[in-house]
Amino acid sequence: MNAIITATELASELAGGTPPVLLDVRYQLGGPPGRPVYEAGHLPGAVYVDLDSELAGAPGPAGRHPLPDLDVFAGAMRAAGVRADRPVVVYDGGQGWAAARAWWLLRWSGHPDVRVLDGGLAAWQAAGEGLSTDKEDPQAGDFTPAPGALPLLTADGAAALARRGVLLDARAGERYRGEVEPIDPVAGHIPGAVSAPTTENVAAGGTVFRDAAELAERFATLGATADAEVGVYCGSGVSAAHQVLALAVAGVPAALYVGSWSEWTADPARPVATGPQPG
Repeated sequence: MNAIITATELASELAGGTPPVLLDVRYQLGGPPGRPVYEAGHLPGAVYVDLDSELAGAPGPAGRHPLPDLDVFAGAMRAAGVRADRPVVVYDGGQGWAAARAWWLLRWSGHPDVRVLDGGLAAWQAAGEGLSTDKEDPQAGDFTPAPGALPLLTADGAAALARRGVLLDARAGERYRGEVEPIDPVAGHIPGAVSAPTTENVAAGGTVFRDAAELAERFATLGATADAEVGVYCGSGVSAAHQVLALAVAGVPAALYVGSWSEWTADPARPVATGPQPG
């Protein structure tokens, strides 16, 4: 099953007999909040899900967006109408990072059929499809998380993977090199990690994924192939989820280090590399 869906394909499925559950996960680091823009216009039938409070736990030593409390996550998914036997499509404003986080969490917790709308709400509108301002009232779902369907890395696991496999750093290159660090307390990267900015997963200047063959070629040059052990991290486990999604499109399974750099640097004993090389 493809991990992404086009706006045209989604419109066709929504008109069919078993339409997917739609989740709106619009999010922007530092605001504004996603709910007001959701209420101003969303895909018909979509329910808003908040990344900070429903797709992540409270910030702390485990990172800025650690795993959510499973009961909170399960409650949010059931309130949104998510069922184990019904497909789910998630979208955001277009960047795809927040939608990918929702995709990863649902897949990791055992939902078998989750896709991301390629290009998000912008692609939906570009396809000539309309928005709704209705207050959605979905029938309660029955989804019960069963974690472990996708691989998950701890800090120690990420460090070990960087030595024996391929650990991709999905942040901007200047953050990887340690030239700047606008968010976390220390600049640099996990020793052994390879720079692989998430922004290169999409066509230049856009939000739509590059095709599967292009993505596979991109990741192969970084050593990330289907027969390699691959992991990904970023600042807080959000843009890295987009990288895991891109790898899935390319046919490469990958583990996510959810705590990412924000957890790594919370412990001053953990080593830090700088410069353009893995180190």
